[in-house]
Amino acid sequence: MFIRVFLALLLAFSSSGGLAAGLEAGLKRVLFVGNSYLYYNDSLHNHVERMAIERHPASEASSFEYKSATIGGASLRHHNIDWLLRPGQIGVERPFQVVVMQGASFEALTPETRQRFKDTAVGYANKVRQIGATPMLYMTHAYVPPHRLADKNMIDVVSKAYIEAGHAAKAKVIPVGLAYALSYEKRPNFSLHADFDHTHPNLRGTYLGACVVYLSLYDDDLDGVSYDYFGRLPKDEARYLQQIARETFDDFVTRKL
Repeated sequence: MFIRVFLALLLAFSSSGGLAAGLEAGLKRVLFVGNSYLYYNDSLHNHVERMAIERHPASEASSFEYKSATIGGASLRHHNIDWLLRPGQIGVERPFQVVVMQGASFEALTPETRQRFKDTAVGYANKVRQIGATPMLYMTHAYVPPHRLADKNMIDVVSKAYIEAGHAAKAKVIPVGLAYALSYEKRPNFSLHADFDHTHPNLRGTYLGACVVYLSLYDDDLDGVSYDYFGRLPKDEARYLQQIARETFDDFVTRKL
């Protein structure tokens, strides 16, 4: 099964199994860089931040500074990473602690675009480390039918591309795409995609992505998290998506070749 194959590759390909304990406890400044996959449904960074605030009640909500820089249809290389990382440029005066970077959904699909994405990830990750931050790569999900490019093997290609880029860039990979795949295995009719284009996430997909990102950032759990986008997501669906995120994350970080 493709999920098992690529889950088993993480420890061989990722040089960072998790954030240092001190950073986990004090992680407040996070930058997300990507495209419409991140900004749909009230922006993924907002959902992750709300989960973090709920899970860390001892910290003032106002102390969390999550920012998202997105360009519709953009590849990772289209972002001016030097400008974004400069303190104060986008309203955060201190350097970011983590930078989550997402490539375009099509970047994994050809040898040329894969290489360009990997090269960009390496260069940008080095810049992120220069400001003392941790780079991470947000693995995108596959298209689903009837999208014209939907392919049952797409997640194999995407996950391999991100794991290899993560290895080259010495950046932790956030396995969102694999969480989508696992959910579709368990509940084929439980859609995570927008029904008008079958590529962008619907609210369920964004919530699932946020859960995987939260686990990757904080090495925490989601037990007891009540956040459901202010009642817009049914409680049973939110709990199911939390469980899928947990299962995917645990497999991804513990399996060995």
